[in-house]
Amino acid sequence: MRTRRASGDARNEPPVLLVKWYDVTKWLLERVDSFPKNQRFIFGQRIADRVLNILEVLVEAAYSPRKADLLAGVNRDIEVLRWLIRMATDRKILTPRQYEHCCMSLNECGRMVGGWSKQAATKERSAGAPPEEPV
Repeated sequence: MRTRRASGDARNEPPVLLVKWYDVTKWLLERVDSFPKNQRFIFGQRIADRVLNILEVLVEAAYSPRKADLLAGVNRDIEVLRWLIRMATDRKILTPRQYEHCCMSLNECGRMVGGWSKQAATKERSAGAPPEEPV
């Protein structure tokens, strides 16, 4: 059985990370829809904007030869999202169980972003490095 890499494969299948983030986005948007009206605009809009922005950047990174900078931004956005989710939980907008599920998903995606970012940075460095002179 073949597994796909985080950055996709030759058959133009979407990267595994993109598929996982799509699921995280769907789940979070469903939660935001159920936020109390007065909190939907405070936390809901920021969470929704952040997860959709991450989705857009991951799609861009999947097709860009310069992935490292894009993925660094995704890492920062995931960290901000962690804090927004934590605040929403502390304010009892999300349940502890929802918080736990969300944290597990964010951590998994964060690890995948980190791995993809390291791989992309290594590729970009080796592609930009001048050829070595023979000794």
